[in-house]
Amino acid sequence: MKKIAVVILNWNGAKLLEQFLPSVVSYSEDATVYVADNASTDTSVEVIKTQFPSVQLIQNDGNYGFANGYNVALEQVEEDYYALVNSDIEVTDGWLKPILSIFEAEQNIGIIQPKILDYKNKEYFEYAGAAGGFIDKYGYPFCRGRIFDTIEKDNGQYNDEIEIFWASGACFFIRKEIYRKLDGFDGDFFAHQEEIDLCWRAFNLGHKIKYTPKSVVYHVGGATLNESNPKKTFLNFRNSLLMLTKNLPEKQLFPIIFLRLCLDGIAGIQFIFKGKFVHCWAILKAHFHFYILINKTLKKRTKKQAANYYKTKSIVFTYFVKSGTIFEKVF
Repeated sequence: MKKIAVVILNWNGAKLLEQFLPSVVSYSEDATVYVADNASTDTSVEVIKTQFPSVQLIQNDGNYGFANGYNVALEQVEEDYYALVNSDIEVTDGWLKPILSIFEAEQNIGIIQPKILDYKNKEYFEYAGAAGGFIDKYGYPFCRGRIFDTIEKDNGQYNDEIEIFWASGACFFIRKEIYRKLDGFDGDFFAHQEEIDLCWRAFNLGHKIKYTPKSVVYHVGGATLNESNPKKTFLNFRNSLLMLTKNLPEKQLFPIIFLRLCLDGIAGIQFIFKGKFVHCWAILKAHFHFYILINKTLKKRTKKQAANYYKTKSIVFTYFVKSGTIFEKVF
């Protein structure tokens, strides 16, 4: 049996499969390729069966979202290492070899992220992950190569292999044993930031996350849920609060949650001034859902919570007040 399983979660993405699955099949000779379908109602299943006979099809019996969609599908996948890959990812020749080398040589590495560049503008990093992710003290995520909406050009400035805090779910490598020990993604997240939560929980158990530039992929981004969609705003704001509730050290938990709620309120006011009323409502809705889930989420806290913030205290202050937009210059 091959050691790596490349697993692509799909929901009504027949066109994306036709466009991007050929590169995955062509350049994944060291892996078994799976498509886990979340009960699509388009021609996805037919496309897989007729155009990609070498791909293993897993058919979930419902649309479980990103988090539980993978949890359900991966119960059937027994390879040693999982490559969880978005359906709008183009991979490159040799993309799996550096990943396999790291996993085999460094037993303390539990999760790996490749360099993620923009499919539409291949000289630039892509929003979801870029050259590896971090969080600040208040739980705001950012990347080398991307801080909030500022995207950097790839000039080789992040061609070093380093430890990071979180790996992007757009292209996410993890040891099977760790994924199962953590019970996979948190299904309450549905989608967005579930990979940061999973990385934080792995870190709490002593596992390390690494970025390697030796593996390169190109990501479209927003192909299934674009930035203008208020559902994305809702999921990001709610899930960030859930993640902090689960993983913050006890002494920091309530002060930081309170401050985040206030900062979310400021973000909502900004949406109002911009005329984006549906996004303001999405934040309010996110808070309501957070209050509903807070007791359940507190019960998910483990015995050990470890802080692994980047050296900046607030990326919001650094970016919006000090105008720090480029990772290298800010940090």
